[in-house]
Amino acid sequence: MNQKKLKAIFVDVIPPNITGEHAEKRLEELENLVNTYGGIVVLKIIQKKEVPDYDTYIGKGKVQEICELAEEHKADVLIVNNILKVRQIFKLDEIFRKKELEVKTWDRMDLILKIFDRHAKTTEAKLQIELASIRHMGARIFGMGIELSRQGGAMGLRAGQGESNTEMMKRHLQSQELSILKKLKHYETINEGHRAQRRRQNFKTAALVGYTNAGKSSLLKALTGKDVYIADQLFATLDTRVGKLFIKPKTTSEDGNYQPGKEILVSDTIGFIQDLPPELIKAFKSTLAETVDADLLIHVIDISDPHVVHKVKVVEDVLDQLGVGDKPKIYVFNKLDLIAPADIFQHNKQPKRPSLLKAGTETAELLGWSSFDAKKRAEALKQVKKLRNAYKQHTPVFVSAHKKRHLEDLIGVISKLL
Repeated sequence: MNQKKLKAIFVDVIPPNITGEHAEKRLEELENLVNTYGGIVVLKIIQKKEVPDYDTYIGKGKVQEICELAEEHKADVLIVNNILKVRQIFKLDEIFRKKELEVKTWDRMDLILKIFDRHAKTTEAKLQIELASIRHMGARIFGMGIELSRQGGAMGLRAGQGESNTEMMKRHLQSQELSILKKLKHYETINEGHRAQRRRQNFKTAALVGYTNAGKSSLLKALTGKDVYIADQLFATLDTRVGKLFIKPKTTSEDGNYQPGKEILVSDTIGFIQDLPPELIKAFKSTLAETVDADLLIHVIDISDPHVVHKVKVVEDVLDQLGVGDKPKIYVFNKLDLIAPADIFQHNKQPKRPSLLKAGTETAELLGWSSFDAKKRAEALKQVKKLRNAYKQHTPVFVSAHKKRHLEDLIGVISKLL
């Protein structure tokens, strides 16, 4: 039996000076998050406010409008694309309850945590998500105590009952947090031991970083053959995975001497998004340690994304938060096949080919029969040139992990830098 899809209304409250393009970009990412969770968006609302409403964040009038729309569309959840205070979530849920609507209120952090919870595979990742959830819930419980005590006074309950219940909940969460931190420390010690062993063996390491769904896991598999889970969705990978990249020996190097082969360890971990809550960065400290400790960062970028420049900046901001913004890095523009199905770097060359060729898409591209016309090819080349010039300090490489195109160029740059 198919599980009923969650129906979501989402609201984004933005300052009046934000452009329409930026506002649409924010909503698009939120919708992708909802789809990743397995829900569907039945309504999107953008509200421009200089200062969010103190009680409900979105304002009393807008809440009444949402109540009517929620009933009409049979919505299950209202998702606000911001981090809400406990009183605001409490107030919104109370309004829905009084209207006899079975609608819950989530903020952006709630949605991300629920996605993480579904995608976590290892015990360590599950512990990290539980830790982030407890920290997110802790602040709410403190605020909830204030609301409970106020209600208690209004309803004639014994004074302090709200605070007493809240203190019990807080102590319980603090105990859980300490227990999780102790378990995570155990994993951190093991992982640090692995990294120390690599350093003793003089293994060089490269960490794949990038916006979520940029193709990091696909690139790890293409470079190392590591069997990893790959999906066209946000946060498909939450755990750290490490594979070995073997660089073949060369008979002679640039100075005429023999250059032996070498093994480089390549790690892949959680992808980033804009406005990644600091609590999540802290919670995933152990997982992100592979990135912090790496000799080289490989920043994987989806070249087909219309917001490519913005997402590059988002990742760089997160790397700065982790204190690794100045590490040596390569920019790898992935998914080249999505902007140019034929090999745009080889279009002037005439490779040797057999007289008999099997029918199919690849043969059509090889013979120049592709529907990808000259104008689009020129646009793709122009985009590549623009990005290469804009990010030349990071040795940009253009590849398709899916089609395994130009991986040798990337391996050459990795070998040179390490």
